[in-house]
Amino acid sequence: MRRLAIVLSHPVQYYSPWFRWLKANTGLEFRVFYLWNFGVTVQRDPQFGATFQWDVDLLAGYEHEFVPNVARDPGTHHFRGLDNPTLGARLRAWRPDAVLLFGYAYRSHLRVILRPPVPLIFRGDSHLLGSAPSWLKRFILHQLYARFAAITYVGAANRDYFRTLGVLEQKLFFAPHSVNAAHFNAADPAALAAATALRTELGLAGKRVVLFAGKFNAAKQPVALLHAFLQVATPADALVFVGDGAEKDRLTTLAATQPAACVRFLPFANQSEMPARYLLADIFALPSRGSYETWGLAVNEAMHLGVPCLVSDRVGSQRDLVHPGKTGWVFPAEDPAALAATLSAALREPGAELLRLGRNAQEKAGHYTYQQTSTGLLQALASLPPT
Repeated sequence: MRRLAIVLSHPVQYYSPWFRWLKANTGLEFRVFYLWNFGVTVQRDPQFGATFQWDVDLLAGYEHEFVPNVARDPGTHHFRGLDNPTLGARLRAWRPDAVLLFGYAYRSHLRVILRPPVPLIFRGDSHLLGSAPSWLKRFILHQLYARFAAITYVGAANRDYFRTLGVLEQKLFFAPHSVNAAHFNAADPAALAAATALRTELGLAGKRVVLFAGKFNAAKQPVALLHAFLQVATPADALVFVGDGAEKDRLTTLAATQPAACVRFLPFANQSEMPARYLLADIFALPSRGSYETWGLAVNEAMHLGVPCLVSDRVGSQRDLVHPGKTGWVFPAEDPAALAATLSAALREPGAELLRLGRNAQEKAGHYTYQQTSTGLLQALASLPPT
């Protein structure tokens, strides 16, 4: 089994459990090289508008190290935010057979891509839904991806992105985006009890609840969702926002214009609290526009918990996970009237139909697991020429 160095910007609540699973369930020898310590130290997230660190252990159970970052303004919000001059030396010292690189858009990533110590594997989740790159960008990205020996893709839209940019079919390996199914367990009695208590606390008993959870930024369209809800909701309906961000004031101001509507706001929830938030909902909504939502892992989380999803056609996971009439509802991202009509249809579904959609959603999410993700990665590794 080959030695794999994994280069990742910072500890991420979605990836750390996967790394533990890889260590416990495969013979792969690997080390994760982190370029920034966000998530495991108390820092401010400007998009959430909150200062926090994740309340789940992101570092135990697998080998890792932090590479010193000399950036004046560390972070993933600009090219110079990940500047780790010793990364190359540290990779060479560990002597991997291959490097798995998450992303390319930072100074440290480009140093590795331009002077690779060993064959490179790429993992990203970009798509071209609703957009078309200029000829210059296509040329640059074609040249960049040509430097990788293998590429893992996370879903259908991401695969189309790589093929459009000239990546050869034999270099592509399906390693889907997945989440920790054990954490998002619909049968967890503690999460169920917490969800019931939340419903009571928020006055949601007997109501059909739509949930939006995440960063309140314009690209995710929380304001458009609220507009649509206020147009179509009845007294039997409720909309719950979980999170924070730049659109918070607009949301609270708009909600105040119709005080009779049942709109509730909950603050940013840490990872341990999220299962209960999903379980209080009947419908999860992710109405993002543009190319912002490259996948939407919240969709995986909600579906694992048996919650059907209402998403726009620009959400990267839509083609893979959210199928109208089977696991949820889909609307055109740039059409507010379609959002309102789709939301209205979802809110008026008979209870038995919602339960059927939820069961289907849970079954669909069950095929997007760490086992499937790991299989794709190991296939990509096996495709590399002998060292």
